[in-house]
Amino acid sequence: MLIIYGIPNCDTVKKARAWLTEQNIEYTFSDFKKSAPSAELLKTWIDAFGLDVVINKRGTTWRKLSAEDQAACAAVKTALPILLANLSMIKRPILMKDDQPIFIGFDPSLWQTKLK
Repeated sequence: MLIIYGIPNCDTVKKARAWLTEQNIEYTFSDFKKSAPSAELLKTWIDAFGLDVVINKRGTTWRKLSAEDQAACAAVKTALPILLANLSMIKRPILMKDDQPIFIGFDPSLWQTKLK
């Protein structure tokens, strides 16, 4: 079972969902805003992709953080509560297959190789 995590109005999430539909790949969508990921799930993503990849430092949410909170995001233990309080800071989409994280972000050529 594929689950795609993200925010429905995110352009990258929209593209990823459209691509999955075009490829006739069934998936379930999990909206961060309606059902926030647990700390345990977020830690799973960090373990799989790395903290620097999971944190979206190009977004406005990151830029609006205080310098103190940005510095705290250098370590998993202190980054987790900040990420859970600011879900828009999590890079999207995140795709999981059979409870295992397989992709973060959307790259159709990469997704094609692993999902076909």
